[in-house]
Amino acid sequence: MRRSESEAGRSLAGRTLDVLAAVADGGGSVTLGNIARRARLPPSTAHRIIGELVGWGALERVEGGGYQVGLRLWEMASHAPWGLPLREVALPVMEDLYEATHENVQLAVREDLEVVYIERLTGRGAVPVLTRVGGRFALHATGVGLVLLAHAPSSVQTQVLTGPLQRWTDYTITDVSQLRAVLADVRRTGVAVSDRQVTEDAVSVACPLRDAEDNVIAALSVVVTVGRHDPIAVVPAVRTAARAISRALGSRAAATGGTRADTAAPPRARGLTGPRSASHDVAS
Repeated sequence: MRRSESEAGRSLAGRTLDVLAAVADGGGSVTLGNIARRARLPPSTAHRIIGELVGWGALERVEGGGYQVGLRLWEMASHAPWGLPLREVALPVMEDLYEATHENVQLAVREDLEVVYIERLTGRGAVPVLTRVGGRFALHATGVGLVLLAHAPSSVQTQVLTGPLQRWTDYTITDVSQLRAVLADVRRTGVAVSDRQVTEDAVSVACPLRDAEDNVIAALSVVVTVGRHDPIAVVPAVRTAARAISRALGSRAAATGGTRADTAAPPRARGLTGPRSASHDVAS
């Protein structure tokens, strides 16, 4: 049988990964038809691959005929270096930070040109956000993303700054020169205050997490409701939590009192004029 154009040039492994991505991106139960469409495969090919993935445990069939990510795939993902080990270290501190704010507390890492969220704590009264554990978001539009982008290799920064900068609200930074200035300020202060960049009812405050070599490997943030908390007043709590996690990860700078940025004034206090000049976000 002749392969369709959508299959041509794609290995079996590639098609299998596309099927897994189609289910994961569905955010719940996904039908065979939707998986085939998202993976750009004929239904018969998608059905055959799904059958093998269900047999192995990577996918599970749910009531109603759809499919969802299986437990065995989650077990494998937990062994990722930025998965379970980092979460186990960070979670007790994140719980304390949540108790202090009762707002969203998020932990994220960078993969290529995106933020990947690996843990989130939220309460019933916390502002809704567009993120979820395992979800991805643009680097330029979130508090954690701005932290991770500010400390990313120059090649990554160049790709982001020369690529399209998506806009979510009137506050989203899409001007390259403004974004460069914000990233420089994040490096100086060690804080990203991201104001209403993805939705107009939330502000996030984010700080870097450092490993034993003092490399920035992750970012921690609190996302607060506009008007409920002064974002600048939240900075000390986020900084303290970030230093505590960094110390637990072996950071020498955190163990000896932090970097210069740990004591610098937060962005708005350094002369940035209003929320549009600070690091902006809502998804943290």
